[in-house]
Amino acid sequence: MSPPTPQRARRRFATSAMAGVAVYILVDVVLQLLPPHYSVFSDAESNLAVGPFGWIMNLNFLGRAVTTLCAIAAINRVAPVSRLRDTGVVLMFLGGLCSAVLAFFPADVDTGSTGTATVIGTVHLCVAALGFLAALAGIIVLTRWIRLGPELAKAFPGALAFAAIAAFGLASLGMTTLMWPSLLGLAERICLAGILGWVMVVCADIRRLNPRG
Repeated sequence: MSPPTPQRARRRFATSAMAGVAVYILVDVVLQLLPPHYSVFSDAESNLAVGPFGWIMNLNFLGRAVTTLCAIAAINRVAPVSRLRDTGVVLMFLGGLCSAVLAFFPADVDTGSTGTATVIGTVHLCVAALGFLAALAGIIVLTRWIRLGPELAKAFPGALAFAAIAAFGLASLGMTTLMWPSLLGLAERICLAGILGWVMVVCADIRRLNPRG
């Protein structure tokens, strides 16, 4: 059996990334319904990894890292090659790596939404912040790259919209941390929705590219 062509490999990576986004969201929703019933509005998503079903969320964090790698593999097979694309995928990779690290450093739940009582909790908070910043920077850079190239022109409006949602969510996350901690979980989920939505829109357009190149 002959190996897949680069174009077909690109399509498979894009499809895998889209499936990864769907599974990640589904697991998040299911865990939200299970005890200890964390609040969507006030509790950070990472709290889902603490509790009797926390191991499932840790696997989900690892799955998000794999999803990011699949998206990067698909993007790297789309022209044009440029410094913008290279910078964007490196930032995305850093964001995905941070997601994987979160699986091994659980959050401190009992100290409140923003407090930390242990070294592990502090590491978790720092890695989570770095991951969001890197992922947001990556999709902003790549959205600019999409704008300058013809291949993914149809994805640009959606990519721009989701990048804006992610930026709004991250800005809101900073404000809620200081002023409205009861809405921290909602702000974090808005940022995450923007990042995951961006991956879904861009990979969907990559799948529509001519498989024959």
